[in-house]
Amino acid sequence: MTSLLPALTDGPGERVALRFGERSLTYDGLAGAAGALAERIRGAGRVAVWATPELETAVAVTGALLAGVAAVPLNPKSGEKELAHILSDSAPSLVLAAPGTELPAAFGDLERLDVDASAVGGVPAEEFSDDDAALVVYTSGTTGPPKGAVIPRRALATTLDALADAWQWTAQDVLVHGLPLFHVHGLVLGILGPLRRGGSVRHLGRFSTEGVARELNDGATMLFGVPTMYHRIAETLPGDPELVKGLAGARLLVSGSAALPVHDHERIAAATGRRVIERYGMTETLMNTSVRADGEARAGTVGVPLPGVGLRLVEEDGSEVAGYDGETVGEIQVRGPNLFTEYLNRPDATAAAFTADGWFRTGDVAVREPDGYVRIVGRKATDLIKSGGYKIGAGEIENALLEHPGVREAAVTGEPDADLGERIVAWIVPVDPQSPPAAEELAGHVAARLAPHKRPRVVRYLDALPRNDMGKIMKRALVADA
Repeated sequence: MTSLLPALTDGPGERVALRFGERSLTYDGLAGAAGALAERIRGAGRVAVWATPELETAVAVTGALLAGVAAVPLNPKSGEKELAHILSDSAPSLVLAAPGTELPAAFGDLERLDVDASAVGGVPAEEFSDDDAALVVYTSGTTGPPKGAVIPRRALATTLDALADAWQWTAQDVLVHGLPLFHVHGLVLGILGPLRRGGSVRHLGRFSTEGVARELNDGATMLFGVPTMYHRIAETLPGDPELVKGLAGARLLVSGSAALPVHDHERIAAATGRRVIERYGMTETLMNTSVRADGEARAGTVGVPLPGVGLRLVEEDGSEVAGYDGETVGEIQVRGPNLFTEYLNRPDATAAAFTADGWFRTGDVAVREPDGYVRIVGRKATDLIKSGGYKIGAGEIENALLEHPGVREAAVTGEPDADLGERIVAWIVPVDPQSPPAAEELAGHVAARLAPHKRPRVVRYLDALPRNDMGKIMKRALVADA
């Protein structure tokens, strides 16, 4: 196959490839450091990467790609039990880490190799198959222990090139983000994406609106974030002219990993004149759809299928949704070269994830507009509510609730109901905890915007919603605590 990162050998040698705070590496510097590491780990099988938000993590993963070794990025905040499971399941031959980083006891006597970001070596020829494993990324494990999705080299190349097409992404782009580097969003899109194009990435280390404003006003052209980050941006914009200026001048603002509430879309657009675009992907599929840079940035949608991605909506009996009307809910199934090859050591789970004709069952439910735009309404397991004979997606109710001035955060679930089958439950974080909006008021608010059968029948008030590292609401925790 052709090189995953051609800019390391054919690109702008003196251009800054990576910047983390005050530390940076040019393409020549990255080629030297990653090349030296590749020589040391060639033939190592799988290697764990202690994925702290530092320069060394990017060097480690780049070196593994050059060596043809599968990298297993690890969340530095993992609990002991989860970390022990991942290490046992993936069986890495060693762990790559930044010098001076303290590793948990779960690593035992596993060999450690400190990553030297100043080392100098040659870039080896990439003589690997498209189907060779590039990464093993562990899923969040909401239905059991995390599973390792084996992502082949072809999937990285395919998804990044499809995004380059959709976003008009070039070597002149400078990306800024503060995403963690153990997930697809921050690592594949946020680090490998710029490197494949020959562009630059500036990692904030830790997300802050001040950092976003500084970098966008200093030449950065793109911002990647998750909804919690964009919510903080929307809250900060009214009193921060530098942030307004930075976002207004950005070429592309992209949100992913969860749905961005329409209310935040509109607040950002009103303040800056720029619309955030959304895309849709998973660990197992990388990226499936996106709003295009030259398309309509339609709030609440994730755009159209990317080049090379097949996408369909299916009914519960497995038949394809007959026509796309913007109302009929179905499960998203996808196929294409962007998909993972297997769950590591889990042939049963791998087989169950695919249909007989090769479509991957995402577990996400959506509607599709006549022009092809996809609007995700939630997860099949937690966000598809069957109430009074209707199939209702939680996402649109959450958006409606967030438009109420007394609602700061909202989540919607279903719970058993003898009459309706399931009743709609709204979990609300009020703007004023001392005077939350009444349940009847919220029900009427939703009914007026959507339809009477979509109004919440129960309202529960919380101080905060449980979220994971990527800002996704953990609805199973809500239901368990009910």
